[in-house]
Order: sequence, then structure tokens, then C-alpha cells
Amino acid sequence: RSGEGAKVSIRNIRRDAVDKFKAQKKANELSEDDLKDAEKDVQELTDKYTKLIDKAVKEKEQEVMSL
Repeated sequence: RSGEGAKVSIRNIRRDAVDKFKAQKKANELSEDDLKDAEKDVQELTDKYTKLIDKAVKEKEQEVMSL
């Protein structure tokens, strides 16, 4: 359960970051290419940490099952 909560938090952070990038683009502080690069980078980080959470949850489940 806490793994799911952590993933939801990560997705919320991703959404907030993307919203801020879009606001910068709208204010002409960011080019379209920079926006796409930033969104890609944020998505890669989201994927990385989501996988780490999945791995930790799986390891914990295996630990609990072995008791």
C-alpha cells in the first residue's frame, strides 16, 4: 500500500513540474524544444523512481513471505 502511495506522490510531483514548465513556456521563458526536453527528463525520473519503489515493495513482500 505504501508503495502505491509513494508512486502517486511521484506522479503528483511530475504533474506539478510539467505544469511549471508549461507556464514558463507560456511566459516565453522556455522554448518548445526545451519544454519537450524537460518533460522527457521528468518522465525518465518518474519511471526510474517508480521502478525503484516497485523493486523495494517486491523485496519486502518476499522478505515477509519468508518469515
